[in-house]
Amino acid sequence: MELSEVVPWGRSLREYKKMFSLTDGDLGKKILGCGDGPACFNAELSAEGGNVTSIDPIYRFNAGQILSRIKEIYPKIMEQVSKNKNDYVWKNIRNVEELGRVRMDAMNTFLKDYKKHQESERYIDASLPNLPFEGSEFDLALCSHYLFLYSEHVSLEQHIFSMKELCRVAKEVRVYPLLSIDNNKESPHLEIVMTELEKHGIDVYLVSVQYEFQRGATKMLVAKSV
Repeated sequence: MELSEVVPWGRSLREYKKMFSLTDGDLGKKILGCGDGPACFNAELSAEGGNVTSIDPIYRFNAGQILSRIKEIYPKIMEQVSKNKNDYVWKNIRNVEELGRVRMDAMNTFLKDYKKHQESERYIDASLPNLPFEGSEFDLALCSHYLFLYSEHVSLEQHIFSMKELCRVAKEVRVYPLLSIDNNKESPHLEIVMTELEKHGIDVYLVSVQYEFQRGATKMLVAKSV
């Protein structure tokens, strides 16, 4: 992966709690964050004593390189959001300007933590569908804004392999959102992936969440090994 291919966009612990319906009990578990990128979920929860490992191919780059890419891509993302603002629900985040501040605050918090802990086991350069972990190494795996969202770019086969791999390394997997970014409709892969997981003895179901920014993205997928 080249740095020029990265589109860094960070979310906070507060958002993760809502996206994945995380309880205090959940936050006390051993957690894998898959595709966390420059989210400050790891930094914030670790500061509170949490046990989080984040994986993302962006972690092969240092903080300075990631910051440079953020500065390059940020105005382009903001321009696209402004053009398509009707695709979003402006409730918890009131407008485009506030969105920019929230995202930059999250990414700046990430960068400060990442500078100190890039070489630790908290940030690992890895990506689906092959993860460098033992079976059931984690209690809970969270996959934010990758699987299903990019259904036009990530094939059905990759979705199936990736979900099976997440279910291998974690006792429970939660994925959000489940809509494709291209048309804000449910991913065409979702039903097929759920059926495939059930064939392999994995319990899968959808759960409503108290979070909606991408319009219509109100559910997460939960998968548990039976």
